[in-house]
Amino acid sequence: MKISVHPLFFAVIIFCAFFGGFFISIIFALTALLHECGHAFCAAKMGYRCTRIKLMPYGAAAVCEIDGITVRDEIALALAGPAVNGAICVATAGLWWFFPQTYAYTDAIMTASLAMLVVNLLPAYPLDGGRVARCVLARLFSQRAADITLRIVNGLISAALFVMFFLSGYNITYIFFSLFLLCAAFEKSAPAVRINFSSPAALRRGVEVKCVLVGDELTFRQALRYLDDRRYLILKCASSGREISQDELYELMCSRNYTDKVFD
Repeated sequence: MKISVHPLFFAVIIFCAFFGGFFISIIFALTALLHECGHAFCAAKMGYRCTRIKLMPYGAAAVCEIDGITVRDEIALALAGPAVNGAICVATAGLWWFFPQTYAYTDAIMTASLAMLVVNLLPAYPLDGGRVARCVLARLFSQRAADITLRIVNGLISAALFVMFFLSGYNITYIFFSLFLLCAAFEKSAPAVRINFSSPAALRRGVEVKCVLVGDELTFRQALRYLDDRRYLILKCASSGREISQDELYELMCSRNYTDKVFD
């Protein structure tokens, strides 16, 4: 697994150093890196592949191939990062208990880890807490209802952060975080797109049919890998013999979660 650095990351470090915050910015960057390592190691343990961790101006991001991940695994993966931060907080507090003199050298580590833990547990997408909330809501309600609920929550938390900007003595960090969540609230999910094979022109040319035999554990996200614009897809369940055409798959995708099983 590789670690890469966004060019603007260095600009942020230089900016912080100019105002005397070089040490704390490095601590926060390392804390974010450990947070993402928690996601990466958890993904690897569950059989998914993480290619790299990228240090970004606002933190870090793990790039993992998690197509077809189950809801349970997605929740565990989302909580793995905050779990690392929680473990660091507990270890630091234990160090203070046995060696109080270390407080002066480790208080920044506790501050960064605790901040990372609290922020990522907020039920705002795409934070880890928001990902867990999305999984739970998608199980209880439709995908559309889950998305609308999360957008409302994002808007409310964004408004609260905007108020905190004034209450904290104009801390610009709250404004940046508020704008980040607000943009995420209005970001639209990629819609399912129907490939039209029923047009007269396509039928005159003839359309090749691709039949794929699959297991009953197939998810919608996995099913998308079999779609192409040259052949009409038919999925057949090996255990039940049930068939789902490409048009039926499209209709189901519009109302279901991508992590749901196709043949449920």
